[in-house]
Amino acid sequence: MTWGVGIIGSGPGVAALHAPTLTRTGGDFRLVHVSDAGSGRAATIAERFGARSSAGIEALLADPEVDVVAVCSPPALHAAHVRASLAAGRRAIFCEKPLADTAEEADRLVAECAAVGALLVVGTNHLFDPAWVRATHHLAALDGRISSVAVTLCLSPNDRYHALTMGEPLPAGKPPKRPPLDLDDPAQSAGIVRQLVAGLGVHDLPLVRDLAPETPELVWARPVPPVGFDLGFQAGEALVRFTAVMLPDGADSLWRVCVTTAGARVEVEFPPPFVHVGGARTTVRDAQGVHTVYPSDRRDGYEVEWRALAALLRGEAAMEYDELRADAAFVLAIADQAAAVVRAGGER
Repeated sequence: MTWGVGIIGSGPGVAALHAPTLTRTGGDFRLVHVSDAGSGRAATIAERFGARSSAGIEALLADPEVDVVAVCSPPALHAAHVRASLAAGRRAIFCEKPLADTAEEADRLVAECAAVGALLVVGTNHLFDPAWVRATHHLAALDGRISSVAVTLCLSPNDRYHALTMGEPLPAGKPPKRPPLDLDDPAQSAGIVRQLVAGLGVHDLPLVRDLAPETPELVWARPVPPVGFDLGFQAGEALVRFTAVMLPDGADSLWRVCVTTAGARVEVEFPPPFVHVGGARTTVRDAQGVHTVYPSDRRDGYEVEWRALAALLRGEAAMEYDELRADAAFVLAIADQAAAVVRAGGER
């Protein structure tokens, strides 16, 4: 069966990522409708993929061919658009990260989906990457406690990869108004760090929770210029360091997770965002000095997260609402703690 997808949102991420990914799901999904907030970009995307377009969400939610709603609107609108989809009778929803801005709101959204039996997948694509599944299996086979996890992100501007993947550019949107950035202002720095942890760290913090699910206790947090953060926290016996910086220019993006146990080091290096080149690469170095590099899977996490939704729709997998709640609580607890520490000067 092929399910029709309506995408709420029309940014470069939709054009470069989600719309093309739907064509790689083996016929499980097809794009039938795209909506925007009046920018006109939905029509451009829809024309490329043979879909319909509209402004606002009403026409999309009334479209009888829309079986699945993909919420790819700005993060502040995610909760409202998930609820609107439920109210319109949709029972399969893909929501880009983050699901909500607070743990309480995320918990309410998951509970509302569970109450009506709605299927919900949150777009944390690294969690679905075949390389991460392979890495966790390898770590489980080692049967050694996790001593440290290091997550390192050095991100080039997204538009570099948008241009590579979507061909013709979308009509230019109105640039958002942002106040001048002052990292010496503790309140502003705290807000930026929280936003980055909740909106960017959400890709990899669920991976950390896979390995060290205990309640995180922040040790330090600080902003990193020009835009980024550096934080350390304890989760059970594991020490975790997460460093991210967004650069105005430079080399290709680096996105790496390194896990150390008493007997091995496992590294997972993810491709740059938006680039359709297959999954991440996993490298293992064991205590005997053996160095193993696993081949990358042709599928990436973007594709697999949609295939996971198809498996839920077919009844081949169970909907794990508690996992969604726990991931959101873990990520947002760290975001809240980091903001508080930055506001107070950077150290506990």
